[in-house]
Amino acid sequence: MCLRSSLKILNFRRKVVTVPICLLTLTVAGASLSSKPLNPFSDHSSDNLTTGLDGILRSSRALWTITSNVVDYKYSLYGLPNDSDQYRHLLSEVHSRSAKRILKLCEANKGFYVKAGQFAAALRQLPTEYSSTLASLHDQATPCNFKAIKEVLNSNLGKDLSQIFLSFDEQPVAAASIAQVHHAVLKDHHEEVAVKVQYPGLEQQLKVDIKTMSFISKSVAFLFPEYRFHWLVSEFAEAITLELDFVSEAKNSERTANNFRNSSIVKIPRVFWELTTSRVMTMEFCKGCKVNDVESLKEFGVDPVAVANELANVFSEMIFVHGFVHGDPHPGNILVSPRGKNGFYLVILDHGIYKQLNEEFRLGYCQLWKALILQDPKGIRQMAERFGVGKYYQYFPVMFTGRTINSNSGLGQGMTNEEKVKMREELKSLTMEDVSSFMESLPPDFLTIIKTDGLLRSLMRRLGASQRVSLQAYAKNALYGLMLKHGSYSGKWSVSKFKANLSYLHLRIILETVEWLSWVAKVWNFLTRKFKQVLLTYSPRYLVPSLFLSTS
Repeated sequence: MCLRSSLKILNFRRKVVTVPICLLTLTVAGASLSSKPLNPFSDHSSDNLTTGLDGILRSSRALWTITSNVVDYKYSLYGLPNDSDQYRHLLSEVHSRSAKRILKLCEANKGFYVKAGQFAAALRQLPTEYSSTLASLHDQATPCNFKAIKEVLNSNLGKDLSQIFLSFDEQPVAAASIAQVHHAVLKDHHEEVAVKVQYPGLEQQLKVDIKTMSFISKSVAFLFPEYRFHWLVSEFAEAITLELDFVSEAKNSERTANNFRNSSIVKIPRVFWELTTSRVMTMEFCKGCKVNDVESLKEFGVDPVAVANELANVFSEMIFVHGFVHGDPHPGNILVSPRGKNGFYLVILDHGIYKQLNEEFRLGYCQLWKALILQDPKGIRQMAERFGVGKYYQYFPVMFTGRTINSNSGLGQGMTNEEKVKMREELKSLTMEDVSSFMESLPPDFLTIIKTDGLLRSLMRRLGASQRVSLQAYAKNALYGLMLKHGSYSGKWSVSKFKANLSYLHLRIILETVEWLSWVAKVWNFLTRKFKQVLLTYSPRYLVPSLFLSTS
């Protein structure tokens, strides 16, 4: 037995030593192949060389980080039963250490690694140690030197800045992982504009980084067969490729503005098409504070809970009614602009990542939420089977409403202590294989929904709103969405909305009645217990049994 264990450990150590060397060799080769061939006679040969070396350095950092994490998981958890308390305790510690290493990697490599970290942080299906640690990446931004930015502007706009702008602030008002925004004033109309400029060299960097991420994810899946998350890299690559095209972003912003054309709350900055290219986007300059800046909201006289309510309404309308969903609603992409006394606009920025939901999926998701709100186990199971994850149907209510499948709790009240204990016991039986299987089985549109929902929940908590606020908004717009066919907003839209309002009113009456009856039952049980305690304390002993018999 000891000899066999020793051979296993020896074999594993040999793999640990070999794997990083192989990974490094293959990734460097991949980075070289993905870069443009170096031409010594080209004026850009030095740039190509810099890009190639930078790719090797970034890939090496990534490989070292992932290899360190693999070794940590393998050695720290080696030989421990998966269902033991010691295993779970150590697993949480390894998750934390690994998340911190990945955070350092993202901060060092910047660019797409920051975007990938933000992408992962929004997924509630990942361990909480990862999502909480990587959440700080939403505030990570290092502005690019203005000399390089000016070259991008001149080459894309075809003119010197002095010919277009009356003034152009060289210090960016905002900086993100792939672009930065400058405040300027147009020379012709004296209008204030925001000019979004993409960092130079991103397309080549993206090729190297995606190849590295893809190779690492496949290697991790080889070492840990139960971790099958390679599809995440594909989803991320697709999203980030679209985000690099500012013409596509401008079209998304105009489409969203049209979807909310009747809204008095939503404001989408107007695009100046004559000054917009695939790498430069010029739009209306909008003032305001970040949506999660509670102190500034209070200074403006704006109620944070009112902001949360509108936020839930706007994004749930995107999901259930429009079927055209903003995929990155983090605090930097949503501003609150004061309007009149205690009024405000929600200014939605950064329209690079959007998801057009499949119409069948949109209607199915509306039906799922109707079943979730009404606590309809049969309906939830039917929709889970429709989405291809029928065996996990009982976890949908926990994921989205915080209640168990057979909970008696009111909407937004969460689980009782007994339900929490029972749920913990059930979750112990779930393995990473189950999580991987669940995520792989979901329709592709679900990933965007889950990510958007996770970011919204974080904002709602920061604004001090209860879960009930978002759940009611989701319920209302799910019913609106069911009344529409193929996302049509013309003709019968007002009739459909009227019918949806009646249906929602009916739903609210049912929910309120159920919760009122639940409250009455709790009060009755409380008074009954108190009355029995009084009888036990003050009544003669020979009367107590007969009284209990009469009240039982």
